[in-house]
Amino acid sequence: MKFIDNHNQQWHHVVGEDGPMPHPDPAPNILLSLEQWHAVRDHWPAGLVTAVELNNDFDIEGLVADLPRLTMIALRFPKWVDGRAYSQAKLLRSRYRFAGEIRATGEVLVDMLPLLARTGFDAVHMRADQSKAAAERALGFFAGHYQGDVAATQPLFARAAA
Repeated sequence: MKFIDNHNQQWHHVVGEDGPMPHPDPAPNILLSLEQWHAVRDHWPAGLVTAVELNNDFDIEGLVADLPRLTMIALRFPKWVDGRAYSQAKLLRSRYRFAGEIRATGEVLVDMLPLLARTGFDAVHMRADQSKAAAERALGFFAGHYQGDVAATQPLFARAAA
């Protein structure tokens, strides 16, 4: 799991006087909102390293055609008790085979790390009051699971063939 903080942030939002806006001169490593992406995707240069940030109520199916053009997708947890972004990540990895980075942002707590890893996230930008050391320990809490995850196609204890 890659831990992102404000000091090693390679992606950046484009913000104007009226808030986030599409960049008039495309540059690599721009993190666009969904609205920005929809405004620029038809003339966005192919091969330009691009990322999109999604709210957790967005239907991932609406982005499937654009997945090959995206390097990273940031999924937002507006509250730590709202887990819809877990489902979005699982769909991106298992159904749509998205191979780029999936990043958890927003109210991301240490306790969420094991499930984030199991559902397909490979990077996190944790809430400011959370400890990276505690998060790394949390990733080692469970040696195995009964259910499969996006990395393993079989649960730990698979049923014997009849």
